[in-house]
Amino acid sequence: MAHVPQIRIPATYMRGGTSKGVFFRLDDLPEAARKPGEARDRLLMRVIGSPDPYQKQIDGMGGATSSTSKTVILSKSESPDHDVDYLFGQVAIDKAFVDWSGNCGNLSAAVGPFAVANGLVDSARIPDNGVVEVRIWQVNIGKTIVCQVPITNGEVQETGDFELDGVTFPAAEVPVAFKDPADGEGAIFPTGNLVDELEVPADVVEGGTLKATLINAGIPTVFVNADEIGYTGAELQEAINGDAEALARFETIRAHGAVKMGLIKDVAEAASRQHTPKVAFVAPPASYSASSGKAVEAESIDLLVRALSMGKLHHAMMGTAAVAIASAAAIEGTLVNLAAGGGKRNAVTFGHPSGTLRVGAAASLVDGRWVIDEAVMSRSARVLMEGFVRIPGDSF
Repeated sequence: MAHVPQIRIPATYMRGGTSKGVFFRLDDLPEAARKPGEARDRLLMRVIGSPDPYQKQIDGMGGATSSTSKTVILSKSESPDHDVDYLFGQVAIDKAFVDWSGNCGNLSAAVGPFAVANGLVDSARIPDNGVVEVRIWQVNIGKTIVCQVPITNGEVQETGDFELDGVTFPAAEVPVAFKDPADGEGAIFPTGNLVDELEVPADVVEGGTLKATLINAGIPTVFVNADEIGYTGAELQEAINGDAEALARFETIRAHGAVKMGLIKDVAEAASRQHTPKVAFVAPPASYSASSGKAVEAESIDLLVRALSMGKLHHAMMGTAAVAIASAAAIEGTLVNLAAGGGKRNAVTFGHPSGTLRVGAAASLVDGRWVIDEAVMSRSARVLMEGFVRIPGDSF
């Protein structure tokens, strides 16, 4: 029996916000994986350890959650207005596919530091001490992201005292701005409505309709009211992720929302588009204990938000969903805005399972259409390991 040797590929394992992923330079990938297609997808799945029917990803770099089954491919941008091109791949855990339909907002915070440390930013722009603005072209969604990367003694500063709920240890703050985060045509609300009546099967909700805000900012997201689906908005992961019937209902809501948003033509297609849209539920502020045991007081937040990613309740909040929250909160009349008390808002602090997060967005009505100029939040990022990943040579 012939044994195929392993190959090794230069890679960096990074945390960005509340996510982790394997980062590659495009030129470091084997030639067959430098372009989109089956070879690239198979390579990334093998690196992460998917598909895994055990859902543990033991034989790969993935951490068996949507937050840790992620890959990033970076290259120097050919555009004079950008420093780096950023392509994100969300690797399914138990199925054989990589979803390229959206961005990861958390890992966006790690793209700037990686780009600086790996020579993808012009050295003349990097100060000895201070901050360098890294201009990122997000390839998946065709949008600009700007990271403010702190520099100390000519190198990326990773340590600091910035604390982020959902991340145990403090690190350096990396402000991230998502420019014009709606889709290419500026259709923040694909249906044209701030609130829709979303038709779903009667076994999902009595009467078969739900109020929903369907927004495409940061990432396509279906927002519903917690009380309409039997929740308070203060739930932690164990209240939902161990309930197969609840997860099935959320997936049904997500699938019907995707059809309503025009992302798919039939609910059956949602199974092969797990990364987008997201589904989230909102509620007015209330006190609760976060997953760490930290007390979150109602007075310290504007609203509660819980969101699902890749079929499970997220342990904190996806960065792109936070952009959607900020954008929806800034527009009077959306379910997110109403949960926060209504009125004009440029920023909100929301409660999530791990604690709280403050996000901001600037919204304006232009020629009858809502426009988000940018959404801003602060994250942190850190290199966890760098060197090489190894996979069998016949993996792709």
